[in-house]
Amino acid sequence: MDYLRTLGSAAVSSLVQKSGLTLPFSTGTRVTAFDGRSIWTLYEGTKRDDGSPVSIFEFDANQPGRRNVFPLAKNALRKLRTIRHPDVLRFMDVVETDSTIHIMTERVRPLAPAVHEYSSKAAQEREDWLLWGLHRVSVALAFVNDSAASTHGNIRVDSIFISASGEWKLGGFELLSSPKDDAAVLYTMGGLLPDANACAPPEVKKGGWSTLKEQNPAVADAYALGLLIHSAFNPTQPPPATAQPPHPPPTAASRGAIPQSLFGSFKRLLNPNAKARLTPKNFLELGMAEVTGESSGFFANNRLVKVCAGLDNFSLGSEAEKATLKESSSSFPSEFVSFKVLPSLVSALQFGGASAPAILPLVLQMGKVVPPQDYSSVILTHLIKLFASPDRGTRLALLEHLPEYADKLDKKTVVDKIWPHLQNGFSDTVAIIREATVKSIILLSDNLNDRILNNDLLRFLAKMQGDPEASIRTNTCILIGRLGPTLGYNTKRKVLVPAFTRALKDPFVHCRVAGVMALMATAECFETEELATKVIPNMAFAMIDKEKLVRDQAFKAIELFVKKLEEHAAAMPETAIEEHENMPGFNLPPTSPGSNGLVNSAAGAAGALAGWAISSLGKKLAAGELSSVIDGAAPSRPTSAPPPASLSSQPTNGLNGSVGTLGGLGRPKAPFGSTLSSPAVPRPTSVAGTSSTKSKGMQLGANKVPTSTSLSDWAMEAAAEAESEDTTQSSSNPWGNDDLIDVNADQDDWSAFESAPVPAAVVDLSFDGDAPPGAFSPSDDWGFSSPAPTQLTIPIHQPKPTSAVKVPAAASTRSPPPTSRISTFSPNARSPTPSERTASPAPEKVQTQSTAGMTKEEKTAEMARRKEERKQRIAALKQQKKHTGAAKT
Repeated sequence: MDYLRTLGSAAVSSLVQKSGLTLPFSTGTRVTAFDGRSIWTLYEGTKRDDGSPVSIFEFDANQPGRRNVFPLAKNALRKLRTIRHPDVLRFMDVVETDSTIHIMTERVRPLAPAVHEYSSKAAQEREDWLLWGLHRVSVALAFVNDSAASTHGNIRVDSIFISASGEWKLGGFELLSSPKDDAAVLYTMGGLLPDANACAPPEVKKGGWSTLKEQNPAVADAYALGLLIHSAFNPTQPPPATAQPPHPPPTAASRGAIPQSLFGSFKRLLNPNAKARLTPKNFLELGMAEVTGESSGFFANNRLVKVCAGLDNFSLGSEAEKATLKESSSSFPSEFVSFKVLPSLVSALQFGGASAPAILPLVLQMGKVVPPQDYSSVILTHLIKLFASPDRGTRLALLEHLPEYADKLDKKTVVDKIWPHLQNGFSDTVAIIREATVKSIILLSDNLNDRILNNDLLRFLAKMQGDPEASIRTNTCILIGRLGPTLGYNTKRKVLVPAFTRALKDPFVHCRVAGVMALMATAECFETEELATKVIPNMAFAMIDKEKLVRDQAFKAIELFVKKLEEHAAAMPETAIEEHENMPGFNLPPTSPGSNGLVNSAAGAAGALAGWAISSLGKKLAAGELSSVIDGAAPSRPTSAPPPASLSSQPTNGLNGSVGTLGGLGRPKAPFGSTLSSPAVPRPTSVAGTSSTKSKGMQLGANKVPTSTSLSDWAMEAAAEAESEDTTQSSSNPWGNDDLIDVNADQDDWSAFESAPVPAAVVDLSFDGDAPPGAFSPSDDWGFSSPAPTQLTIPIHQPKPTSAVKVPAAASTRSPPPTSRISTFSPNARSPTPSERTASPAPEKVQTQSTAGMTKEEKTAEMARRKEERKQRIAALKQQKKHTGAAKT
């Protein structure tokens, strides 16, 4: 057991081993400075219940020379138990046996070593400390002599101890006796104490201790108090000459360091005449006199005495008294501040009131001299309790001075003891309390757990953003901005942008500025995508705020965010579309916004956007036509061959059109036919007296845009047809389920396209009525001239390209043909024979209408009608090809 090792007494060890007693304390090291100066041995100890520090006074009657003073030890125990006073050594517990006594008291240390320590300090500081101690001893003696009607009989340096608060405590009750007590030891055993005669008054030295029984109980203690004053102020000097017969009065030369104001009273305490001697009570009254004289006022003017006297009523003191305490607190002894002044001030704080703002700064200022290991017990323990106070003055003072002690708080204390009371400040009816609560959060945020930080606190802050006070709304926004980096990942994404956006819409200009600055401060909390999709869109309106201060800050914020986006975009690939995903035949023009060319003006951007849309739409349609035009005949060529040369316009003999030749082939180019992607547009028919001829051939890749239809209408109709077909028959072939060409009769189907000397499918070659003079009559290879059949317009709808359809590369770069009507001329062309004209009557011209503006039902009906017409026209074409082949044979 610990106390067996540290007790340091063989008697106590034997006692515990034999009796099995459980001591209420654990003894520690022995205080060697007290050895041989009393019948007691002093140990430092620890209370078992709570671990608080205590002192152990041990008496062992088995030690040599101690048996005869055993009654004195028992008297000290009895008197210490019964006399309770703030300036008397505080009794706590005792363990007593037949031969040993262990008294447990508050933790104290002997006065003698402390007096020597203060010898090296400044004279005024030392004097103040000694006078304050003598004042406490005088108060205790006055109580013992008057209230207890007893004589202490052992006033000396070794009977006085210093507590943890630096206060002097009166002990040494071995001889304390009352004249009325039959068992009084002072009168019969007073001389048994070590050096008892050193502090004995002249009457004792002359007539013995028994003479005191007939004297005033205070006379012996008054003489000993005078000797104590001399030894305290002059520890290195011998006792004054008056202590020895014939007891001459003290001279000014023997005063030493005793203050002049005290010296007169000091001489009266040492008066050899007991009846004329100054009693401790009278000495105390002189010292506390308001009028300062040669022998008075020495206690009243002492600053430490003033502090102690004013602590009890500090909250009622004047502002001047409070200011004096604040100014002089830096020179107080550290133990006096830590354990005397501070507990008294904190006790005054518990009553709240208007004094709280004045007391708390003093507590925190004096707390700076408290050792770090004692700060929690001396300062924090009391301050934390004050958070539960209902007094607004106390709570406000705690919040305003929080920066001075927040760093000394631990997480458990904040979460369990401070936060439950602190959160009430958010809903307080007084605005200054709400604002102070908001400001205090940032100091405690590091000690808040995730639950409070990411949930409970944010609920209160959301409420604070709607507070009637503009300053509270502004400080709330600033607080959220400072808390942003410490919030959880999901909380940041949900809270920050809405909170700051709300601040940007606040009517208070500084709150809006705080919102912009908070977004800038938390820029690292947002991912790059969030900057582009949430932050910038939600704060852009601040750039046109009515206040220039907000606008300027908003532009700086946008500049910061855009810079981050630019850095991110520079590291991104040019495109995320893989090569096999590119749209067939779709290439952006070099001046489009998606290419390398950038525009720097609004007009340039508008032009680039228009060129982008038109050129891409045209190329898409051209790509579709290349894979689906079938209404004309054209020479066969491989897909890898270069595209045919562009048509060149030449004047003809009265025909509206141009002559196109196939470059390098030495024969006329096949006429253009209708495209699949464009709807059939009504064309003007021949009228009497005019000749409007159009020579149409079938050629894959041809593209003819009627002059009466704009490109945008063309695209809209094509899109409408595609949408209608997707709705009515998404899985069927838009060309119909019947084969367009008989796959079993390749020679019959394709011979006309591959082996005919000229394209045979000539449409609309007739001349109506009388041709005007000089009109040109086309002729065929046979040298005949014949009127052309009635014009045939074959609208063919282009199916949507699928992945299975491979468009030649040349198709993607091929530009649409001119929109003018084109007639072909060939010197070898022939006119159909009369039998052919009879066998193949020209089909009637079909009038079609645009699907733009139709409802879905109307579009469905129109597309069904067009599908049926296509079937009929394809059948007519096949019949015509058969007659053409028969004519050749």
